[in-house]
Amino acid sequence: MLDLKTIRDNPDFVISRLSTRNKDYSQDVSLLLELDEKRREFLQLTEQLKATQNAASKKIPAMKKAGEDVSAIMQEMKAASDELKELEPKLSNFQVQIDAILHSIPNLPYSDVPEGADANDNVEYRKWGSPPDFDFEPKPHWEIGANLGILDPTTAAKVTGARFHFYKGAGALLERAIINFYLDTHSTRGYTEIFPPFLVNRASMTGTGQLPKFEEDAFRISNDDLFLIPTAEVPITNMHRDEILDSASLPIKYCAYSACFRAEAGAAGRDTRGLIRQHQFNKVELVKFTTAETSYQELESLTTDACFVLEQLGLPHRVVRLCSGDMGFCSAMTYDIEVWMPSYSRYVEISSCSNFESFQARRAAIRCRADTGDKPAFVHTLNGSGVAIGRTVACILEIFQTRDGKVIVPEALRPYMRGLSVIE
Repeated sequence: MLDLKTIRDNPDFVISRLSTRNKDYSQDVSLLLELDEKRREFLQLTEQLKATQNAASKKIPAMKKAGEDVSAIMQEMKAASDELKELEPKLSNFQVQIDAILHSIPNLPYSDVPEGADANDNVEYRKWGSPPDFDFEPKPHWEIGANLGILDPTTAAKVTGARFHFYKGAGALLERAIINFYLDTHSTRGYTEIFPPFLVNRASMTGTGQLPKFEEDAFRISNDDLFLIPTAEVPITNMHRDEILDSASLPIKYCAYSACFRAEAGAAGRDTRGLIRQHQFNKVELVKFTTAETSYQELESLTTDACFVLEQLGLPHRVVRLCSGDMGFCSAMTYDIEVWMPSYSRYVEISSCSNFESFQARRAAIRCRADTGDKPAFVHTLNGSGVAIGRTVACILEIFQTRDGKVIVPEALRPYMRGLSVIE
């Protein structure tokens, strides 16, 4: 969440930056400042009453020792105590309202973020490789998978429901090979591998910004108030919740495989076929904790690391800088990495690499300190897919398909595929 002091000191700047997200937050900010002013008035009053109580309690022993009448001062203490009992719930209520508004306001776009309304205003940053030029009519990955007998959404729909898949034979092997290839590559390039739990508590989902705003997109285990993770970013970031890190240890870099679960509440009717938009999918995630001074350098290197695995697979892709109106709730700046999909005749997102600055760290109380006597500062958190596995499978099936319906396995994956070079 945003820093309340920043909003208090620079309300016009905050409102101006938030307006680039296609929504007017001026009323939210005005109400927030009004509640904050009342809270501070009540806080000052409670502190004065407590000071009165403390001063009186110090006088009473001496007065009793001197044989003086303490009834008046005792009455004064009781009056202060009674007033405090009335004020403290009101003070608490102001804080609850302030926190609710702060949790509903998105991050401020970074100065380099292009202003725009939606994906049409995103800016291409760089491109790698060229889309294939087929001398036949290419098939979409869902047809290729069905023809090869390696993807089976029909049985998954019977067993579970729509937007799920069974992977079979070489399909299951390909999915597992990509996971292992991504983990091996990232963990030998400075990232510590983590295998996280797939369930997290409400505090963890709140810490990374999924709650309270996006609860309808989550799968909740109601009996225990646990949530199936939408991404490994959630458990990995919360590993350091309520901690003060040594600044000398930064950046801390993690990579993690997890299954991911998303209700896709706002995506009805979109990408209903194939592997692009599933309720359950696999992903390798990259997460960084760093300082404010280096976070944008780390965003560039994070994006480069995510692109590197796609280059090793020979998958044509591009990097786009998201405009202010297309960025996620928590992000200050985001690069999307998009792979070329012949079935769509366009580039399709396979990774988002974002710098959240201190937005998540403030929610999750993750700070750093250089020396023992220094005041702790909030870290900057970053994350990016390194990358989505199902979408990689889809892209491989389409990019490396042959006229006779086979699929060539990228060379980088063959050691993980028991030497298999062709799926047929």
